[in-house]
Amino acid sequence: MIDSHCHLADETFASDLDAVVARAKAAGLERVLVVLEAGNEKEAVQARRVSALWPEARFTIGVHPHQAHQFGADPEGAAAVVREQLAATPGARAIGEIGLDYHYDFSPREVQQSVFRAQIRLARELDRPVVIHTREADDDTLALLRGDGGGALRGVLHCFTGNDALADAGLALGLFVSLAGIVTFPKAAALRETARRVPLDRLLVETDSPFLAPVPYRGKRNEPAYVARVVEALADVHGVPPAHLAERTAANFHTLFRP
Repeated sequence: MIDSHCHLADETFASDLDAVVARAKAAGLERVLVVLEAGNEKEAVQARRVSALWPEARFTIGVHPHQAHQFGADPEGAAAVVREQLAATPGARAIGEIGLDYHYDFSPREVQQSVFRAQIRLARELDRPVVIHTREADDDTLALLRGDGGGALRGVLHCFTGNDALADAGLALGLFVSLAGIVTFPKAAALRETARRVPLDRLLVETDSPFLAPVPYRGKRNEPAYVARVVEALADVHGVPPAHLAERTAANFHTLFRP
């Protein structure tokens, strides 16, 4: 199994990172993709701890829409920071998470869009996949992916909670779709139905830990070991054994991120 999106460099894991990594390995995880906020030195330091404990771990680096306002006067500066940190991080494989978030609007929407565009262009230049965050912004997210992505962008819609239309549009763009612990929630029947339409060769699994712990761990801090519950839920949705879904999603991870 592979957890394709987690925040192990978050301070939440600082005190027991070694135990969290040990539990993930014991649960059968081959590796994880750890999300880093571009320019965040504390996360960069903890990322080095992750690498020491788990050499197979890989990283994705980007300016999240929540932090886009930091580059309001210079959207290209966001891409420059990401470029520099990618070059300095041997395990980095992708740009993200990047995108648009109109739910919180921590950054002005036009600034979010400009920073997103700059990072999309960087991803195309460097031939790196993107890890996409979209919340209540699907139309604009898709428009930028189609326009600035130009049909030449590899990537994944992370922590997917959208509808059939978003899933179909993402798949048409060649993107992968990643499901997190929400798919295990009792009230997520509609999401499970949408997940059913995602072909097995375009599916990824993640925890987005420390957030969104799956059933039966809801209310607790999430961690990579719990991705097994996401695998089990999606295996049930697709009518395949969990071992098969774990193997398939791991292969998809390798196809996209070339670890």
